[in-house]
Amino acid sequence: MPTNVYFDTGTQSEQDLYEAIIVEQIRIQGQEVYYLPRTLVKEDSLFYEDTLSKFDDAYMIEMYFENTEGFAGDKEIMSHFGLQNQEEAVFIVSQKRFEDMISLDANLQVKTRPNEGDLIYFPMVDKIFEISFVDNDEPFYQIGNLPVYRLSTRTFQYSSEDMDTGITEIDAIETQH
Repeated sequence: MPTNVYFDTGTQSEQDLYEAIIVEQIRIQGQEVYYLPRTLVKEDSLFYEDTLSKFDDAYMIEMYFENTEGFAGDKEIMSHFGLQNQEEAVFIVSQKRFEDMISLDANLQVKTRPNEGDLIYFPMVDKIFEISFVDNDEPFYQIGNLPVYRLSTRTFQYSSEDMDTGITEIDAIETQH
């Protein structure tokens, strides 16, 4: 049996309405965070990793913190390297808001979406998270479009990155470590 002819979920007006509702919901229930795009300074062409990164831009944007029961992950664990804090969090950001506010930055590796390795500073808990995976397929084409990015993050481990964003809380991390 074919789908109902009276309901068309692929029209542009319905997709725009759905996206506007999501943007409004994130603005109501979300938190203001800073998105820090990573600048590659010394990229290793063999392993495609950057041994020395730089963060010199910070954009305030609203994101929805998906974990309602606190941070996920291993939390504090004791290893032979000492006490390690391995918290994980999932942030939801609107594709439209990301494109409007951040996608014009010249440092983005992929211009159309958040990048793995970029940072999110969550001022409410004074923590920085590193993006480990960007999922753009969830929710999966509910009305024919993909309106959000789901950012899987983990606690950022500082390792001599240059931080000069102009925001004192973020720049202080470099002087502390």
